[in-house]
Amino acid sequence: MAGPLTALRVRFTPDSEQTPRDTRPPGPRRGARGRGKRKRTGIRRFFTWRRLLAYAAGLCALLIGAFTVLYYSIDIPKANAQAKAQSNVYKFSDGTILARTGEINREMVTLDRVPTGVQHAFVAAENKSFYKDSGVDPTGILRGLVNTVTGKGTQGGSTITQQYVKNYYLSQEQTATRKIKELVISLKVDQRNSKEDILAGYLNTSYFGRVAYGVQAAARAYYDKDVDDLSVEQGAYLAALVQAPSQYDWAVASPKAKRLVVRRWNYVLDNMVDMQWLDPAQRKRMRFPVPVDPEPAPGLGGQAGYLVDAARNELIASGVSDQELAAGGWTITLNVDPAKQRALEKTMHQGLDGSAKGKRARADAAATQGGAVSVDPKNGRIVALYGGRDYTRHYLSNATRGDYQVGPVFEPVTVAASLDAKMRNGAAAGGLPEVKRTAGALGMDTDGGFGTKESVGLGLMGSSPLRMAGVYASFDHQGKRVTPSIVKSARRGDETAGPPKAVGDQAIAPAAAQLITRSLVEDGGATAVRAVKRPAAGKGGVSDDKRAAWYVGYTPDLVTAVTLFGEDAKNRKQIPLKNAGVQRVADLWSDYTGQALRDAPPAWFDFGPGSGAVPVPTETAPAETIPTETAPAKTGPTAR
Repeated sequence: MAGPLTALRVRFTPDSEQTPRDTRPPGPRRGARGRGKRKRTGIRRFFTWRRLLAYAAGLCALLIGAFTVLYYSIDIPKANAQAKAQSNVYKFSDGTILARTGEINREMVTLDRVPTGVQHAFVAAENKSFYKDSGVDPTGILRGLVNTVTGKGTQGGSTITQQYVKNYYLSQEQTATRKIKELVISLKVDQRNSKEDILAGYLNTSYFGRVAYGVQAAARAYYDKDVDDLSVEQGAYLAALVQAPSQYDWAVASPKAKRLVVRRWNYVLDNMVDMQWLDPAQRKRMRFPVPVDPEPAPGLGGQAGYLVDAARNELIASGVSDQELAAGGWTITLNVDPAKQRALEKTMHQGLDGSAKGKRARADAAATQGGAVSVDPKNGRIVALYGGRDYTRHYLSNATRGDYQVGPVFEPVTVAASLDAKMRNGAAAGGLPEVKRTAGALGMDTDGGFGTKESVGLGLMGSSPLRMAGVYASFDHQGKRVTPSIVKSARRGDETAGPPKAVGDQAIAPAAAQLITRSLVEDGGATAVRAVKRPAAGKGGVSDDKRAAWYVGYTPDLVTAVTLFGEDAKNRKQIPLKNAGVQRVADLWSDYTGQALRDAPPAWFDFGPGSGAVPVPTETAPAETIPTETAPAKTGPTAR
């Protein structure tokens, strides 16, 4: 029965059970599904899920359409005849020509001449899916494009087909346009050519170093045999070599690079086992096949080959590929000063062979190798370099090899680590981590020799005259890292290339570097420092194993590292030095430095304000002091 009670019950219904009409949000009426949603406004209305999906679909369609147009507009070009490759011209800093290189060494072979095991080694190394893929690796291409556009490098994961297309049809330039062409042409080549033809083309066009193009030239260059006679082990080394010919060439590889190439050689063979191309039992019996020594290219006798190799390695480290350099057409000007180069060659030649008399003396001289690098500390330029008696007789440069112990000349690095830590942290700290960090900051390779206090104290780590010259140049340049550089400029048409800036960030505190220099002026010269009759600092010594004698000395305007190494003339193994103490190598340094700076006015070390007098060792007195205020300010490190 309806009445006042019913009306009363309705009137007092709880708020949760009713929605008064006058409390609903204003706005247009919505259906049940749209009730409570607000209309998107501004830029948000363009980014709904439906619109985003539509955008993605549209972008995919656009890319597919663009690729279709590219696919039909880009045809397979004619071969980029390497026969047209030009010479590279190397010049001294004054423009005079040092050498010309660039002769192409290639002999084309059919695939049936390449042993099946060697073919499989290359596929296992570079592209395990070669026999199944369509000629491209989309993921690798995308990665390569991104790396090129963003400037993060040139690695990309190309297939064998892509590498063949790059070598045979295109150039070695690392641009997005070239990579797009490579992708399209690779797809077409894979459709038109058999896998056997593509593999043969790849093997005949790849660059292996030692100016060897193609697997036949590589077989001759590295194993002195025809490709038909290569073993699986030798084929695996050549397959590993393609990745970095200049780094992995066993004759010049650093200890670290030798470990890397052996690791890659093992990787190739293990992949062959995984692909069931090699019996596991046979694999276990395989040993690394050390290549033969190379035959140096003609025209690179004397020091020319060492200078050219140093320039090539520097350009490759800066991003120019082996293939680009081998293709030729470059004009490469070095920082090397002809007069200083002649002075260094003359000094080292006389020091090594000039005084040898008698059969035994000549035998001792033959077992002694010499290396030296001279650097301008203001800018890091290598003004002279001595790699050995003759590039055609001793292919490995003694100026850049890093397999001999540095011995006592490492001591200033240890002291620098302690001083720098104290200045940065306010407390003395010279532990192994700090020493290793400081050595790396100064430019040394810290791969080995830093494991114990004894190895650090004795300087058992290996290094090269080039790197040690850079370390001492950093002391000379107020603690800023100096990376010695031999390339002044490199041009090919409109293309230019060059190494990174030679003077880098602060490696150690300036005050620490000044203290190191002052201690080496007062304690490191002996007759070597006195003989140059100008402010000079230096450190010398013989390594713990007696196989290397070092002297690294510097004036404010020239840093030179000189070394003598003991090496068996027949098998190239390290042996103890004979009649080669520290005084002999120190004399070489002073003789060269005196000649190199003969016409240069004296320059003065800057030890900072309030440091007192600068000691200048002379022939007649242990140390003649000259007040710092008399030194020309423009020659001090702070003026640089």
